Amino acid sequence: MDLNSDLGEGFGIWRLGDDDALLAIVTSANVACGFHAGDPTTMRRISTFAAELGVRVGAQVSYRDLAGFGRRRIDVPPGELEDELRYQIGALSAFGPVSYIKPHGALYNTAATDEAHASAVVAAARPSGLPVLCQPGSALARLATDAGLRVVTEGFIDRGYLPDGRLVPRNSPGALITDVDTVIARAVRMAIDGVVQAVDGSVIPMPVESLCVHGDTPGAVAMATAVRAGLLAAGITVTSFC
Repeated sequence: MDLNSDLGEGFGIWRLGDDDALLAIVTSANVACGFHAGDPTTMRRISTFAAELGVRVGAQVSYRDLAGFGRRRIDVPPGELEDELRYQIGALSAFGPVSYIKPHGALYNTAATDEAHASAVVAAARPSGLPVLCQPGSALARLATDAGLRVVTEGFIDRGYLPDGRLVPRNSPGALITDVDTVIARAVRMAIDGVVQAVDGSVIPMPVESLCVHGDTPGAVAMATAVRAGLLAAGITVTSFC
């Protein structure tokens, strides 16, 4: 099972999360490419350190929304969105190999159901044949598969799920899960059984190849450390998907 985290989400003098500590724990790093967070120096630093540790680097692409941290949907035309996503991939690739692409925030949620914006993500990934890290059963997963791209399905161990498999909106109760024991149990259950408990108590399918712990979640380093240990204790190998 792959363990990924969103990294490089500071900007200039502002730092968000402990990138260096998380890089020593995870197997894949989703690196902000400047549109929702991140800057060239941060991209270079994380790419270099990740290469030293054998951590795979993915482009975490976003709407052009630095002020809103990429958490606001923007109704940009699909062709223009494709250009902006390819621009972000190119920016990160200037500092080292890019192994996959993962949408961030509002783009992630939108591409799960909106075929126009999902198709822009697929079009941006296609020239380099990059795998797409995304939600199982999503429009993005289906369109990427149809385009011949590898789809890597992802589960969120520190986020709540709705009964239909979508993430609980961040401004709603149950959106964020911070109890470490609960998070470990969810991670192991997703890895072994391919299911997760939704906020209403129902158990829904969640077949995944990668588990995400957000770098900006309170106590993210301790949580990621505990989750990795919990997976190993359950006999699950923690390794990159690529």
